[in-house]
Amino acid sequence: MLTDLILIVLNAVAGFITTLLLARFYMQWARVSFRNQLGQFIIQTTDWAVMPARRIVPSMFGLDIATFTVAWLIQVLLLLLGVLLHGAIGADNLIPLLLLRGLVEVARLSVWFLIIALLISAVLSWVSPGNPLGGMLGAITRPFLQPIQRVMPPIANVDLSPLVLIVLLQIVLYLIDAAARQLFGLIG
Repeated sequence: MLTDLILIVLNAVAGFITTLLLARFYMQWARVSFRNQLGQFIIQTTDWAVMPARRIVPSMFGLDIATFTVAWLIQVLLLLLGVLLHGAIGADNLIPLLLLRGLVEVARLSVWFLIIALLISAVLSWVSPGNPLGGMLGAITRPFLQPIQRVMPPIANVDLSPLVLIVLLQIVLYLIDAAARQLFGLIG
């Protein structure tokens, strides 16, 4: 029971840090300015891990691979701690499985991040169109929405592309979970 409680706390902390790292990754990818309160918060709470990683992991194709790598390694460490706390060490291929499972977890958190960004962006576009957070989230989600908007124009000035993208992202989540069950068994 104590082990489960420790894992719940560790999962919450690791999930929060990983989400901040993914927000930083997506903001850099979408070329969103960090010159706002949220951007500064993300930079200040993730610099401790990203700056040393940048000395080792180079950027590629304009992507900050160091930030993504740190998010992945945090998830791998969380999984390793779970294995250690449950005393389930013994598999010969434990490390490759943990590395792969870490990628699956980062993919899952990325999809959830995009879903939440879409929801907040949509709500802010209705209740506070000039909100800077809405513009920032809109810039992050725009590259994902544009292909849908090309195929499906607004209907009576209502853009349904966020709804379509959320449904597609839920399908992606289902596929990630199905693949995880196939690769790793019934472990959630």
